[in-house]
Parts: sequence; structure tokens; C-alpha cells
Amino acid sequence: MQVKIKRLDPSLPLPQYHTAGSAGFDFYARTTTTIPSKEMARIPTGLIIATPPGYFLAVINRSSTPQKKGLSMPNGVGVIDSDYCGEGDEIQVLMYNLTEQTVTIEKGERIAQGLFLKVEQGQWEEVEEVTSKSRGGFGSTGEK
Repeated sequence: MQVKIKRLDPSLPLPQYHTAGSAGFDFYARTTTTIPSKEMARIPTGLIIATPPGYFLAVINRSSTPQKKGLSMPNGVGVIDSDYCGEGDEIQVLMYNLTEQTVTIEKGERIAQGLFLKVEQGQWEEVEEVTSKSRGGFGSTGEK
């Protein structure tokens, strides 16, 4: 899949898949960012990515970030739509500092990973009633 990308800081590498079997590629911090304890900050990646039609770009935590840095993405997954690719649409990663100390992310540090995922838009068909049996309450998928 060919993907158009613009780097706002050419001193940073293009995103990389680090192994042949990698599902995700890394995002790097464009600036050094300090996040006080129990606060959030947006970390710019320096990238504008034109996600191909029929896909979205999921921005997710690197598995090592919470353990190594004490940071986590409070929204869980960032969704980058295929039409979020204008001149001012730099991808940013929202991070929350879980620790009691200030945490600094250095410019060029890997901060998150991205995955291209196929997506379809649903066509709504409104009905008066649904005929399937209820499967359980909130968070419940089995019988008690």
C-alpha cells in the first residue's frame, strides 16, 4: 500500500516497521515535551499522513511506554481519518503521566505506534424492533 506522508522535521526518520512481521510502525516525538505528574500533554509527531481511502490510521501506545516512562494514552486509541491530511493536520499523541514525577519525552524518542486498519461505513436501516435475544448487560457476554 502506498501512503503519502509529509515530514515537518526532516531530521526525524520516517516511520519504520522494525521487523518483517511488525503490524505497527513507530511515531517519534518532534519536540522535547515535559509532562507534569498526573497531567496530560500533546506530543507532536511532525507527520501529516494521507491515509488511503477505505482505511483509518490507529495511533496506539507502544507496549513498553507505560512501564518505561509511566505514560499512557488516556483515549486508548487515536483515530486518524483518511481526510485528516491537510497542511495543518499534524498527528499528535495525547499522553497522560501516571507517575508522581515529571516525565520528559526527548525529541526523536519513540512515543506511539500506528496501524492502518480497513474500515467501512455502515448504511443505517432503522427498524421498529429488533428480533434477537438480549445477550446480557454491560460487559457481560455469558450466562450467570
